[in-house]
Amino acid sequence: MDRMHKNKIISKQEFQTDIKPALRREGKTVALCHGVFDLVHPGHIIHLEQAKQMADVLVVSITAAEYVRKGPGRPYFDDEMRMKTLAALESVDYVMLSEGYTVDDIVECVEPDIYVKGEEYARPEDDITGKISEEKALVEKHGGRIQYTTGQTYSSTNLINTALSGLSDEVRCYMEDFTTRYSMKEIRMFAEKAEQLKVLVVGDIIIDKYTYCDVQGLMSKDMGYSARIQSSEEHLGGSVAIARHLSSFTGQVTLLSVMGDEAEICARISQELSGSMQLQLMHSSQFPTIVKHRYLTRNAKREEYRKVLAVNNIPEKMEYEKEIRERFLNKLREELDSCDVVFLCDFGHGLIDSETIELIQKKAGYLVLNCQTNSSNHGLNIITKYTRADVFVVDQQELKLAFPVYAGDEKAGLMKLAEHLHGNGWLTRGSLGAWGIDKGKIEDCPAFTLTVKDTVGAGDAFFAVAGLFAAAGAPVEAGTFAGNIAGALAANIVGNRDSVEKVNLLKYANTLMNV
Repeated sequence: MDRMHKNKIISKQEFQTDIKPALRREGKTVALCHGVFDLVHPGHIIHLEQAKQMADVLVVSITAAEYVRKGPGRPYFDDEMRMKTLAALESVDYVMLSEGYTVDDIVECVEPDIYVKGEEYARPEDDITGKISEEKALVEKHGGRIQYTTGQTYSSTNLINTALSGLSDEVRCYMEDFTTRYSMKEIRMFAEKAEQLKVLVVGDIIIDKYTYCDVQGLMSKDMGYSARIQSSEEHLGGSVAIARHLSSFTGQVTLLSVMGDEAEICARISQELSGSMQLQLMHSSQFPTIVKHRYLTRNAKREEYRKVLAVNNIPEKMEYEKEIRERFLNKLREELDSCDVVFLCDFGHGLIDSETIELIQKKAGYLVLNCQTNSSNHGLNIITKYTRADVFVVDQQELKLAFPVYAGDEKAGLMKLAEHLHGNGWLTRGSLGAWGIDKGKIEDCPAFTLTVKDTVGAGDAFFAVAGLFAAAGAPVEAGTFAGNIAGALAANIVGNRDSVEKVNLLKYANTLMNV
C-alpha cells in the first residue's frame, strides 16, 4: 500500500482528535458515505463522485467483516482490501472502519454535515434493516442532514453471485428459477404477516453445555480420549431456542414447558427471555432441567468444531408429578384458545405425553410439528404417533424410522408421511438441502452454504422459520427457501449461542435473490 492510500485510511480516534478539529477550524464541510463496498463498481463510483460534490471532504466508512449480514461467505473481500480499494479513488478523502451492525459509531465520530445514501434508500419502507429512519435522526441530532444521490444503481451482490462465483452453480440455478415465481417484496410480505401471529411454543427446555478441549491422544492404559479443557459455555436450547428464533419475527410468542427448580437456571431463563416472550413455566422438584453436555475440539485452521463426547442427565423414565402435569395441561388448554399457531417441539424426553398430543391435535388452530429422534430415545419417539399436522419437519433418520419400508426411497416415504399427517412439510437433508412437499408435489432446494461451524441448532432454526412462514400463508416452496436460509445462518452459530434474527434472514434472502 503506497503512502497516499495509507494516509487516507484512518482510525476513528485519528479522525476525532486530529482531523475533525482541523476541518472545523478551516470551515470545511464533511459528507459521509457508508456501506459494505464489497466489490466497487461503476454505481459506487458515481455515488461517491456525487457525494464529493456535496461537501469539501468525503469520508467513506465500511462495515467490518464480522458485522456484515449478507450470509455465510460475505463479504467476499476482507476489510483491508475493501478499504484499500476505496482509498485509491480520487473522490474519497478518508476511509474508516465501522465496528458494529449500525453506522452509529461513525456518525457520532464524524458528525457529518451531509450523510449521503443512494436513491434506493429514499423510501424508508424499502429498507430491509429498517434503520434508515434511525440513521437520519442520529445525523440530524449531530447537526447534519441526509441527502440522496441519483446515479444508476448496480449491485455488488449480483456481480459477486454471478461473475465471482459467490454462489455455487447449483444454488445460482435454483435462485434463477425461484426468482421467476417470487420477489423480495413477497418474501418480506410473508415476514410482515408473521409479525401478526400469536405463537405458542410447547416442548422440553434443554440446557446445551459446550466444553472446548484439545485432544492430546488416547489414554495410555485405555481406549478413551485424553484431552485438555480450554473453556465451557452454556446455551438455552430445546424449545427455548425455537422460541427465541420465533421471537425475532413476532413479539407475540408464549413458551409453555416444565423444567426443574434449579434457582440459577430459573433466574437465567427469566432474565434472558422475559423481555422477548411470555413465559409459562412449571417447576418440578422431582426431575431436573435437562442438560446435554458436549465436548468439542476446534479445527486448527478454521472455526469448525468436532464433537468428541456427549453426556446428559435425562432420567430413564421421566414422569412429572401429577400436580405439575395437571397445571401444565390446564395452562395448555387456556393458551390453545387464544393462539394462532402452535409449534410442538417433541424431543421425546417425557413432557409430551398422549394426553398432551390429543389435546393439541384437537384444539390447535394451526399446528407446526417436529418430533425428534436422538441418542436417548432412538426408535421410541416416532412422528407417526401423531395423526395431524398442518406442516411438519423431519430429518432423514426420523423419516426412515417412521417408514422403514421406504428407507431407500425418501420421496415415497415423505409422501406417505404427508398423507398420514394430512398436511404438508419438509425433509431436511443436511448438506443436500431440503425437500418440501405441498399437496403431494415434492420440490428440492439446495443447501445455501456448505461452510459450517456447528450443525446442532440448524434443524431447529429451519423448523421455526419455515413453519412460521407457512403459518403466515407462504407456499411450502417459500417456506423451504426461508427455512434453508435460517439453517445456513444457524450452522454458522455455535450451538444455540444466538438466535436467527429476522433482519439477518432478510438480508441473506436479498443476497440470494440478486442473481
